[in-house]
Amino acid sequence: MTLALQGGGALGALTWGVLDRLLEEPKLKIEAISGTSAGAINAATLASGYARGGREGARKSLDDFWTSVGTASYAIGSSTGVHRALLPNPQKLLLGLTRYFSPYQLNPFDINPLRAIVAKVVDFDAVQSRRAIRLFVGATRVRTGTLRLFENRELTSDALLASACLPTLHHAIEIDGEPYWDGGYSGNPAVYPLIYRCNTPNILVVMLQPLTRQDPPTSAQAIRSRLTEFQFNSSFLREMRSIALAKQAIDAQWLPVGRLERRFRKLNFHLIETDDLLARMNVDKALNADLGFLLKLKEEGRTRAGTWLGKHFGQVGGESSIDLVKLFG
Repeated sequence: MTLALQGGGALGALTWGVLDRLLEEPKLKIEAISGTSAGAINAATLASGYARGGREGARKSLDDFWTSVGTASYAIGSSTGVHRALLPNPQKLLLGLTRYFSPYQLNPFDINPLRAIVAKVVDFDAVQSRRAIRLFVGATRVRTGTLRLFENRELTSDALLASACLPTLHHAIEIDGEPYWDGGYSGNPAVYPLIYRCNTPNILVVMLQPLTRQDPPTSAQAIRSRLTEFQFNSSFLREMRSIALAKQAIDAQWLPVGRLERRFRKLNFHLIETDDLLARMNVDKALNADLGFLLKLKEEGRTRAGTWLGKHFGQVGGESSIDLVKLFG
């Protein structure tokens, strides 16, 4: 199986829980992972731990990463009494500031504590080794707006941070003279490498951006939140629509059958989504790095993965567990 992991800031702890539960399944083999932003960090952390210590090594690496984020002194949204008294809603304060000031003004020295955590947890030598799970990490070229995929041999701390570089919060990450922003703007995540560069026909997408919102937004904050969701979902939805329509045409034999068409015909798509949970959350929750909140998200992710395994694991290798055309066509 291959995995496609969306980005979503601190909501990536949901994916932590999903991966933690999937790694408990000995029959589930992971060939490759495509990830963006928090999805990319989850992917690299898993691959690093897996290369060093198998499934349990991967679970420990994920635990180490998210625990480090949740216990770091810079954690936005800390639930300590002092923080609650001084900054009752630090996420809204930060979002408010970013509307008027760039990170080059708010953070002129480009301090990014995530860099130290990534360097501590992710073993890039292990990620680049032959025994590592194959990775596709997406980042957006600032000059052109196009997607760049970093594979294992190219993956560095800078490449990983580039994938998670929100331009309202961080300076652009420069690699070989090219500035990069968050990969979510151009592929959240990219699915095509899992189709064209991998062998398994089974693709599981873990979503952190809602597919639907039942109630239209009416407040200024809700409208901004929905626009942000559109921004980070649009490239993924376009790609999935193209895949759905191509697969529909091939399955209906509207196109001549060649090697690529046979590959598409065998593809099976699966989805773990969180629309119902995200509907109850504000966009600022993606900045809440409090350990208690992250652990709750982990348990929610484990529960959803367990539910998916119970309902659909028997379909893996045989058929899709979602209707691609209905969802994306």
